[in-house]
Amino acid sequence: MELRQLRSLIAVVEADFSVSRAAERLHLVQPAVSQHLKRLEEELGTLLFSRQGKRLAGLTEAGERVLMHARQVLSGTASILAVGQDHTRHDSGVLRLGATHTQARYVLPPVIRRFREEYPGVELQILQGTPQQLAIMAVQDQVDLAICTEALHDYPGLATIPSYRWNRCLIAPLGHPLLEASPVTLGRLCEYPIITYVAGFTGRRQFSDTFARVGLRPRVVLSATDTDIIKTYVREGMGVGIIAAPAFEPVSDGDLGMRDLSHLFPWETTRIAYLRDRYLRRFQERIIEIFKEEADRMALGRRTPRIPPGPAASGPG
Repeated sequence: MELRQLRSLIAVVEADFSVSRAAERLHLVQPAVSQHLKRLEEELGTLLFSRQGKRLAGLTEAGERVLMHARQVLSGTASILAVGQDHTRHDSGVLRLGATHTQARYVLPPVIRRFREEYPGVELQILQGTPQQLAIMAVQDQVDLAICTEALHDYPGLATIPSYRWNRCLIAPLGHPLLEASPVTLGRLCEYPIITYVAGFTGRRQFSDTFARVGLRPRVVLSATDTDIIKTYVREGMGVGIIAAPAFEPVSDGDLGMRDLSHLFPWETTRIAYLRDRYLRRFQERIIEIFKEEADRMALGRRTPRIPPGPAASGPG
């Protein structure tokens, strides 16, 4: 059994069982990938794929188990290589970060700025996606670190580090009645059209559950994955926005008013996740440290509760 056979197996699965697309990803010709899969099945003595004619249609039960172990083997191989790289080229390499739009746009910039000053030889790659997509990317070793709030608890193979807590704020055009309301209540919010995040993003589940617990139903007229989109349509007068508080920028959002809503909604925790058995290179550990330092600074500036020091990583959460 060879590592290239395992790589071909994983690549085919991630390419939705298209051998041609898997070959492109691996920079191989299609017959080479097909040969890897054939030899792997011959060596194991069992079929790994269900087939429709000559086309691969899915994994057999044995294939599912082999895939799980193949990912573990390649992750272990990557960790061994990372140990060597840390001793020979500790200040160079590639760092792949997975983040939602809110994290990439509003939280990561000062982190990236500091990291670049310390590690100018490390290439940074930022991949955006939904929390579910980011968790899968981390499990499949497509990113080194995934940064998000939801979905991580569904993947026991990931270790997670709590980084900062956040809550929501209301945004509206200057002069809007809700900006002067005292206090802002869930009932008052229900009197106006609301623009906020789609399900599965940036605390939407807790948002909806909070209203449901008191028998209220907010009038959500538009939802988006992108905070900037929410702001755009608030400016268009479609409704008031409810966004993650760190995404409000007093200078660039000077045409909008803001009200804190942390008295109405539960606090959320953003976490950094990575494969549980992965060896973290020094620069990967360093960016986690910088992220937490900047998160503490942000929490202090906004007077939000800080996460107390604890173990470096925890189980899913």
